[in-house]
Amino acid sequence: MLRLAGTYTRDSSDRDDLFQDVVLAIWGALPSFRGDSSERTFIFRIAHNRAIRYSSRRHPPSTPAEEIDVSDPRPDPEKGFATEQRETRLLEAIRLLPVSYRQVITLTLEDLSYAEIAQILGINESNVGVRLNRARQLLRRLLETNDER
Repeated sequence: MLRLAGTYTRDSSDRDDLFQDVVLAIWGALPSFRGDSSERTFIFRIAHNRAIRYSSRRHPPSTPAEEIDVSDPRPDPEKGFATEQRETRLLEAIRLLPVSYRQVITLTLEDLSYAEIAQILGINESNVGVRLNRARQLLRRLLETNDER
């Protein structure tokens, strides 16, 4: 859930606020769980709905990408720095995607199946595939554009 919250926010304090909002929403919604879907799908649907609501209420903060707190537990600082750079670039590129593409990318990164993603987003599985393909193409272009700078 923290990773999901991080794709909708720019700094750790906003991420933590969104995470807390998501957890409270899940806690409040658990009694209404009817078992029509898996628990995981139910929880991610709530999380994404909260994240969209949260991000639509907030103006994106102007935190430079260099200030984003991404910790890397690996001992090699050079490799850690390179990995951190790639993760930061990817996270920034994901944030630039339209919400519908950002959702499928984020849920895919959480190892959800097309069926689970479709159920969370209220779309069919083929639409998930189309959105994911378009999101990947757009991400590739965004990352290539950043490489050229």
